[in-house]
Amino acid sequence: MGKEKNPRRVADNEAMAKLRMLRTSPQKLNLVAQLIRGKKVDKALTDLTFSQKRIAEDVRKCLQSAIANAENNHNLDVDELIVAEAYVGKNLVMKRGRPRARGRFGALRKPFSEITIKLRQVEEQA
Repeated sequence: MGKEKNPRRVADNEAMAKLRMLRTSPQKLNLVAQLIRGKKVDKALTDLTFSQKRIAEDVRKCLQSAIANAENNHNLDVDELIVAEAYVGKNLVMKRGRPRARGRFGALRKPFSEITIKLRQVEEQA
């Protein structure tokens, strides 16, 4: 008599994780997302670990969350996972300001963004 189960948003061989309210612009975050698209997860983790970008640490945590979701919730093999999709979206923009000369006001925009990582299990061809 309970509520019906929600349908999955991804396919049976996929898992995903989403990270919101990242304090960086979507343009900068997309540079890091491009770094991992289409790669195997162990290679993507290595690239993010040694990346010079500040936001790469948060993206690495999101990727590790997606790997844990794949392993624990969907029973997928971690060794056969690739980053199928990594896309970036806008979030809120804090409007701040700074006083400037002659009574003017300089606007400062502090953007936030979000990233979604989808992993897919693919069988390796021998």
